[in-house]
Amino acid sequence: MDDFEPKLFGQWDTQAVTVNDKGLVDYITLTPVVVPRSGGRHAKKQYHKSKMHIVERLLNKLFVAGHRGRKHRFTSGRNTGQTFIMNNLIISAFKDIEAKTKKNPVDVFVRAVENSAPLEEVLTYQRGGIMAREGVVTSPQRRVDLALRHLSQGTYQKSNRTKKKAWMCLSDEIMGAYKNDTNASFAASEKMRREKEALGAR
Repeated sequence: MDDFEPKLFGQWDTQAVTVNDKGLVDYITLTPVVVPRSGGRHAKKQYHKSKMHIVERLLNKLFVAGHRGRKHRFTSGRNTGQTFIMNNLIISAFKDIEAKTKKNPVDVFVRAVENSAPLEEVLTYQRGGIMAREGVVTSPQRRVDLALRHLSQGTYQKSNRTKKKAWMCLSDEIMGAYKNDTNASFAASEKMRREKEALGAR
């Protein structure tokens, strides 16, 4: 029993997965667990969500992906569900990714998060009587937050009003972000949009 190494959902090894983006090393947690479920252990501690397993953070985002746009034309604020159902959704998506890439799906997912995490964005503030815009560097914590939010929103967008299964949409979104394909992934295209806005506001 001393040689026991817990695998994610009993299937995938996370110890071999590394974070290539040096700025995100401390913000993408890959501690070996079987079921990514902390039970709100870090909820009351500021910034401690980075200690939560990255797959659990994806699971929580999929519960409520949040609205997109000021007019809230796309929202997921009324979503409810059960954790084991969301776990099954992620497991099905990861199995599909593994079948298509012949790689560890956790590694593919981490690469997708890295590719979807914007480096810069626009900050709007009031200067005198006008609203000014300025490009700023995005903090590592927010980079991961935005990447997970956009991956989950892209999944909901793909599955909305279609007969396609949610796990297929999640798999397609992660694969598109992994390949850095802005046409196939909402998260990748949103990263490019934010960085272009920041470049124009310099």
